[in-house]
Amino acid sequence: MSVLTPARGPQSIYSINPVAKLAASLALSALLLVTIDWVSAAVALVLESVLFFWAGLSPGQFFRRTAAIWIAAPLAGLTTLLYGVSAGQTYLQFWLIHISDGSIALAVATVLRILAIGLPAVVLFATIDPTDLADGLAQVWHLPSRFVLGALAGLRLIGLFLQDWRQLELARRARGLGDTGRIRRFANQAFALLVISIRRGSKLATAMEARGFGGDVVRSWARPSPFGRREWLLIAIGLVIGVVALVAAVLAGSLNFVIG
Repeated sequence: MSVLTPARGPQSIYSINPVAKLAASLALSALLLVTIDWVSAAVALVLESVLFFWAGLSPGQFFRRTAAIWIAAPLAGLTTLLYGVSAGQTYLQFWLIHISDGSIALAVATVLRILAIGLPAVVLFATIDPTDLADGLAQVWHLPSRFVLGALAGLRLIGLFLQDWRQLELARRARGLGDTGRIRRFANQAFALLVISIRRGSKLATAMEARGFGGDVVRSWARPSPFGRREWLLIAIGLVIGVVALVAAVLAGSLNFVIG
């Protein structure tokens, strides 16, 4: 299951070690989660927007990949607007709904922070190949090979599960069982898919163990997972964006620690 198909030259973000992308995303998220204010989130979002052009995604690919973030952010902001902490002037109050200056500011900060954290994470993960990620986790972070390879095998089976679901649906329709009772049909197909997945998982585990994947010896890797200057640069960029956003919030006097 291919991720995307642009050119993957030596200077492309696709060629950067996936572990560095994961670390950069986690570092940026950790810094932005310290405070909830619109200044830090807006500054981070502006700086990230400049780097999105480097990701190699076309506008169509970018918005398709991040569609869930664009939907979730306004919904979270609307909930915060209606039921957030009230402060300052009140504009509307009806039962549990209380819209005030405080809830408006908190809603704007919530929307911007979700975008600032979610968009770079989705963009970075859209450029990650599962096999490259497994190589990086085992060779760079030195995670147990059994865990890494098992997770990779499970991830690779997601596409097969989708195909199995489609085949089950077509088979039931061919037998005249797929036109009525939508809830019952879904439950039956889900149970059948569970049975198929357990059988396939057992066969896969046996096959991997027969090939020596469960041994105690230190295993070798077919492809090296280099970690060099570009990877450290990406992590540094994530840290710099987070630090600049926090400094901007401090200078603007809008820093609002989540815990405190």
